[in-house]
Amino acid sequence: MDADLDAYFDRIRYDGPRDPTLATLQGIVAAHVATIPFENLDVLLGQPIVLDVPALLRKLVHDRRGGYCFENNGLLLHVLTALGFAVQPLSARVRLQRPREFIPPRTHMFVRVELDGAPWLADVGVGGLSPTAPLRLDREDEQATPHEPRRIVREDGRLFHQALLRGDDGAKWHDVCEFTLEQMPPIDREVANWFTSAHPQSHFRNRLVVARAAPDGGRHTILNTELTFRRRDGRAERHDIQSPEELLAILGEVFGLHFPAGTRFTCEGLPW
Repeated sequence: MDADLDAYFDRIRYDGPRDPTLATLQGIVAAHVATIPFENLDVLLGQPIVLDVPALLRKLVHDRRGGYCFENNGLLLHVLTALGFAVQPLSARVRLQRPREFIPPRTHMFVRVELDGAPWLADVGVGGLSPTAPLRLDREDEQATPHEPRRIVREDGRLFHQALLRGDDGAKWHDVCEFTLEQMPPIDREVANWFTSAHPQSHFRNRLVVARAAPDGGRHTILNTELTFRRRDGRAERHDIQSPEELLAILGEVFGLHFPAGTRFTCEGLPW
């Protein structure tokens, strides 16, 4: 177990304390989101997504890859448990860019952490908006993070994790995910993971997504053939990726994801 933890902390470049405290949780979450990307590349390569701990350690730590929520947050759940934190996996529906009248599938998982009687949300796997700090689950006021401000609001028996995003029309609160504090045991994660990786209507089958938080408060993302660097103040720099070779170079240079020359990702969102 110590070897696994040492390898994980080396992977995320974290050398802080390991006692189960808020400071430790904050340090781990910030380091994880900045180093282990959110990505769905194995889905596009036709590779299975395996959620047991040895597979997560092999892929995300030793092979220095990324993954989506069940992988990133599954690894975080394992690490926090090993450190002595009181944790629970909770289920959620991702609501990014989706209207309230639309009901998305319950295919997201994050980690609830209990610290000194207070509940916290830790989520290192919600794409380009993974919070870079844990959030209090029992507060509805604005909470600062190293990146965007966040809040948890309650409406009609549901909770909504929201981010304050800045754009040309000013700053507005946007839903990130919706949840009810229901736990997500392994069998539910397996079923949701199958849908996410294999169902024809899963958006992870139809588009390429890669994201990583930058230490300066910005975020790097790829959506299909568009690379975006969004600054903390909301300003965005965009670049159109022109070829599979350029995509592989950007994955390596910006996200630390290295693939053999000639690797091709296949989905509707890519023209080649």
